[in-house]
Amino acid sequence: MDDPVFLAVSALTVGSAIVALETRELIYGGIALAISMLGIAGFFLLLDSPFVAMFQILVYVGAVAVLIIFTVMLVRTQALFSTKEDKGRKASGVVLVLIFMIGLGTLLLVSGLTNSQLMNLQMPPVDFKAIGEEMLTYYSPVLIALGLVLGGSIIGALALARREDMETTDG
Repeated sequence: MDDPVFLAVSALTVGSAIVALETRELIYGGIALAISMLGIAGFFLLLDSPFVAMFQILVYVGAVAVLIIFTVMLVRTQALFSTKEDKGRKASGVVLVLIFMIGLGTLLLVSGLTNSQLMNLQMPPVDFKAIGEEMLTYYSPVLIALGLVLGGSIIGALALARREDMETTDG
């Protein structure tokens, strides 16, 4: 049962990530990015991690992807949507990804780790209540600072994207 679900979630995640990279319209790219992040949350659900999956959905799909889409909609100019396609960059990107994947696969094969060795590792149980308490007490200033930095970066991006060529002409 898990294999078909894993293959479906994998196809959804990788397919929407490719659409996010290859689409010419930024709005569709942002929507595809949100779908790809939902696929990643599906992986966490398959790994029996519902807390991390819901965190993924809340933070990345609910906040970051929506923020990207709204930012694109706010600063929508014709220059953003009229880009020339460069075939050389696509080919070099595909070659770079293939080299990275082959290197990563080789590294995993050479490491000598087997599935039985990984299963025999004795790990202490994870206390989710302690993680939640730490996030709401000890790490809360960091999370607030990250939120302020994210908001400031969006305001800065809007200020930089402001159209300066719209001057009033008298005459």
